Amino acid sequence: MKKHFKLIDLDCANCAAKMEDAINRIDGVHSATVSFLGQKMTIEADEGRFDEIMAKVVKACKRVEPDCTIQL
Repeated sequence: MKKHFKLIDLDCANCAAKMEDAINRIDGVHSATVSFLGQKMTIEADEGRFDEIMAKVVKACKRVEPDCTIQL
Protein backbone atom coordinates (compact mmCIF):
# COMPACT_ATOMS: atom_id res chain seq x y z
CA MET A 1 0.00 0.00 0.00
CA LYS A 2 1.33 3.43 -0.95
CA LYS A 3 0.12 6.65 0.70
CA HIS A 4 1.05 10.32 0.56
CA PHE A 5 1.01 12.65 3.56
CA LYS A 6 1.40 16.41 3.99
CA LEU A 7 4.03 17.58 6.48
CA ILE A 8 3.57 20.75 8.49
CA ASP A 9 6.51 22.68 10.00
CA LEU A 10 9.32 20.58 8.55
CA ASP A 11 12.16 23.05 9.08
CA CYS A 12 15.18 21.80 7.12
CA ALA A 13 16.36 19.45 4.39
CA ASN A 14 18.75 17.72 6.80
CA CYS A 15 15.85 16.81 9.10
CA ALA A 16 13.89 15.51 6.11
CA ALA A 17 16.82 13.24 5.17
CA LYS A 18 17.12 11.96 8.76
CA MET A 19 13.36 11.29 8.89
CA GLU A 20 13.48 9.42 5.58
CA ASP A 21 16.39 7.27 6.79
CA ALA A 22 14.64 6.46 10.09
CA ILE A 23 11.38 5.56 8.35
CA ASN A 24 13.12 3.29 5.83
CA ARG A 25 14.60 1.29 8.74
CA ILE A 26 11.15 0.47 10.18
CA ASP A 27 10.15 -3.17 9.68
CA GLY A 28 7.40 -3.44 7.07
CA VAL A 29 8.29 -0.25 5.18
CA HIS A 30 9.16 -1.01 1.55
CA SER A 31 10.12 2.56 0.67
CA ALA A 32 9.73 6.06 2.04
CA THR A 33 10.56 9.49 0.67
CA VAL A 34 10.40 12.79 2.53
CA SER A 35 10.45 15.97 0.46
CA PHE A 36 11.52 19.13 2.27
CA LEU A 37 10.64 21.38 -0.68
CA GLY A 38 7.25 19.76 -1.23
CA GLN A 39 6.59 19.35 2.51
CA LYS A 40 5.28 15.84 1.83
CA MET A 41 6.04 12.23 2.61
CA THR A 42 5.31 9.10 0.60
CA ILE A 43 5.31 5.71 2.29
CA GLU A 44 4.92 2.27 0.76
CA ALA A 45 4.40 -0.41 3.40
CA ASP A 46 2.63 -3.69 4.22
CA GLU A 47 -1.11 -3.11 3.85
CA GLY A 48 -2.14 -5.39 6.72
CA ARG A 49 0.12 -3.57 9.20
CA PHE A 50 -0.14 -0.03 7.84
CA ASP A 51 -1.70 1.52 10.97
CA GLU A 52 0.92 -0.10 13.22
CA ILE A 53 3.71 1.05 10.90
CA MET A 54 2.34 4.61 10.76
CA ALA A 55 2.41 4.79 14.57
CA LYS A 56 6.14 3.97 14.41
CA VAL A 57 6.62 6.50 11.59
CA VAL A 58 5.05 9.27 13.70
CA LYS A 59 7.34 8.40 16.64
CA ALA A 60 10.43 8.38 14.42
CA CYS A 61 9.52 11.74 12.90
CA LYS A 62 8.88 13.32 16.32
CA ARG A 63 12.33 12.18 17.48
CA VAL A 64 13.99 13.92 14.54
CA GLU A 65 11.75 17.00 14.25
CA PRO A 66 9.50 17.49 17.33
CA ASP A 67 7.63 20.44 15.79
CA CYS A 68 6.73 18.61 12.56
CA THR A 69 3.19 17.28 12.16
CA ILE A 70 2.04 14.59 9.73
CA GLN A 71 -1.46 15.08 8.41
CA LEU A 72 -2.88 11.55 8.51
